[in-house]
This record gives sequence, structure tokens and C-alpha cells, in this order.
Amino acid sequence: MGNPILSDDGVGFRIVEELENRYDEREVTVIATDLAGLSLLDLILGYDKVIIIDSIQTGEGKVGQVYRLDAEDFTTTRHAASPHDVNLATALELGKRLGLSVPREIVIIAIEVQDVTTFGESCTPKVERAIPAAVKMVARELAGWGRHKDTGLGDQA
Repeated sequence: MGNPILSDDGVGFRIVEELENRYDEREVTVIATDLAGLSLLDLILGYDKVIIIDSIQTGEGKVGQVYRLDAEDFTTTRHAASPHDVNLATALELGKRLGLSVPREIVIIAIEVQDVTTFGESCTPKVERAIPAAVKMVARELAGWGRHKDTGLGDQA
């Protein structure tokens, strides 16, 4: 997720580029998107398990820090000031209440970022250096789900 032309906000797209070459599309669906809220819900419906990769600004973390979070970590942020302002937690709750096939497991891999306002396709140096760790974390999640294909990554995955 993110915006590929807003510096660090595009880190999810950079990680997806790394992952697309490592997994067979029949085993793992890799999608880059700038969608959020209800539009994101449309993308993930019907999948049993989903990994969301995005930037994050916690205000307390160090730039380049990689987090593994669950969708439940965001339940206190449920809100909807308008239909255009629906966050992930709210979209998931709505999907469940409507009886939609919401993924039973959602993992969020997020990198603490510095700059999400400057136009540019490059990440800041600390965020750039964190990309391999995030890719590794995603690979471990997939391996734990039994979906990891032998890609020759060995201990790097």
C-alpha cells in the first residue's frame, strides 16, 4: 500500500517489487495498490490470509524500524467521519457485519518512515536500508502459512 511518488510512502511498492520475482502467482497473489478503506476491502475479500505492507509513523519508533502487526492492533482506531474516511479496522468490521468473506488472518508489515510528503520515487536512506528486512519478514510469514515456494533464498528468506 502507499503512494509510489511520495518518497517513503512508496516503501510498500518497493517491497512488492522484490516479492513479485520470488513467488509463483499461483501460490501467492501480490498486488500493489494505493487504495485504502472500503476499496482495500474489495481487494482482500475472498482471501483466507492477507499480508498488508505499508509505511507507518508511530511518533515513537525509529525510522527504518520494521513492525509486524495484526489487524486487531488497529481496532481502537475504528471510525468513519464520512464514507471517504474509512480506515482498515472500520472496513474490516463492516465487512464482517455484512457477512462478507473477510480474511481470517491479516498481518501488517509496516516500516517506520520519515518523509511521506516530498514528491519522489526514492525512499530516505534509513527506510531504503529496511526494505530487505521487511522482505525477509514477509517471506517468514508466508513460510509459516505453508505457502513459501523454494526460491533459493535459503537463510535470506
